[in-house]
Parts: sequence; C-alpha cells; structure tokens
Amino acid sequence: MKSRMYFKPLMLIHHALAATLFIATMGSQAQSIVVASTTSTEQSGLFSYLLPEFKKSSGIEVKVVALGTGQAIDMGRRGDADVLFVHDKVAEEKVVAEGFAVKRLEVMYNDFVLIGPAADPFKTKGSDIVEALKKLSLSNGGFISRGDKSGTHAAELRFWKLADLDDKQGTGYKSCGCGMGPALNMASSMGAYVLADRGTWLNFKNRGDLKVLVEGDKRLFNQYGVMLVNPAKHPHVKVAEGQQFVDWLISPIGQGIIAGYKIGGEQLFFPNAAK
Repeated sequence: MKSRMYFKPLMLIHHALAATLFIATMGSQAQSIVVASTTSTEQSGLFSYLLPEFKKSSGIEVKVVALGTGQAIDMGRRGDADVLFVHDKVAEEKVVAEGFAVKRLEVMYNDFVLIGPAADPFKTKGSDIVEALKKLSLSNGGFISRGDKSGTHAAELRFWKLADLDDKQGTGYKSCGCGMGPALNMASSMGAYVLADRGTWLNFKNRGDLKVLVEGDKRLFNQYGVMLVNPAKHPHVKVAEGQQFVDWLISPIGQGIIAGYKIGGEQLFFPNAAK
C-alpha cells in the first residue's frame, strides 16, 4: 500500500516537470529565428559582433545558415528560413516579385576587390575591374571563381560579361563551388587571383602573398538587403520575430552597431538603410 501511495505523487511530479520542460522548450523555439545569409556576412565576423547585441535587446536568438546568396534565397522559397539577408539586388527583387519575400530593404554596403599575388604577374593593378579581367583571360592567368551562385559569383559573372569574356575566361580559370573563405585559401595556396568582398578579406588570416590589386571601380559596389520570407507562402514563418530583426537592422541602433564593426581600425560595412 505504501508503494502505491508514494507512486501517485511521484507521477504527478513527473508530469509537472514534463509540462514545465515542454513549455520552456516551446518558449525557446518561439524566441528564435532562422536567417539565411551569405558566407561574406558570416566569414567577415559581422554576425559574431552584431547578433549578441540583437539578442541582448530582444531576447531573440538568430540561427544563421550561411550560404551563397542564390542558395540562401532558395531557402526562402522553400520556407526553410524566416529572414533573408543577402547581396544580389537582381535576385532579391526577383524573389520579392515572385511573392516569396515580403519587401526588400537596403541595410548596408561595402565593395568587391580583386585579390592577387603581390608581384601581380599579369599587371592587373588599378581601378578598372573589366580591364583587369581581360588581362587575366588573355594571359590564361590563374583565377579562382566562387562558382556557387553567391552574390560575389553573380558580380563576377557580370564583370566577365562586361569584358565580353563570359564564356572564355582563360585556361587558368577554376571554379571551386565554395564559400568566400575557401576560395581565398585556394587563391593563397595557388598564387591565383580571386574576386572577394572586402569584409571577408579584412577578416582573412591566411593571406600569404596576396594583396588587394583592383579597387575603387564604381562597378565594385556591393549592396546588402534584408527581406522577411512571405508568410502567405509559408504560414509557419515567424513573422513577429523576423520582422523585429528586420526593423532592428534598419533602425538607428542596428545601423550604428554595423558602422561600429571594424578590424584594425578599418570599417567593414557602411549602413545605408536611411539613405
């Protein structure tokens, strides 16, 4: 009899604990979002600097999936993310027009740079990205392409097209199908050229003999945008939390934090939501 008398209170305690754990789990799930973003925002170190500040002010945890912009946008199309934070304006406007994202908002910008060996054997140094690529193609110079449908890859393809070389980049052209960090590592180990976003380059530790060779061309401008995934397409999207993240990014507080991210005293991203 005693064992039965003790059994019931123990069962009640067990159920109470299970219910508490369930509620706590549901609460933590409600206070997190998935952001599909680019390897450049992650590998530049921006998210490590930015997201703790957002969590501190909102209590919302941001889980970042860092991919090429094209793959990140595809996550939004499938409903596998709540927010998209990427850098290919044409692709961003297209996903909004298709109805998979609510509205595109500009957040910040930096620029692309052509990185290559310090000796610059193919004389690319200057401020004209198109002329630099022509020289590489004609000389069959080593060039590492992201080849991953990222925003950087899309920009690179635009520049080859402007040079009338989109289908004849030279025998030294290698497509890695990889993120910005691995592409830079390949260029460093092979003594090759690579197009990179300045943010990832500034945070890149394995530079070897590489240096910035082409910069300052207006065509190298690199704009980032943010979009909430459309709940009309995917009802499970965490609209309130996702919108809170979007609003914070473009707010004076979020913009100020972005502006404050520096490496070696050099600013990596320039907020322009309120332009």
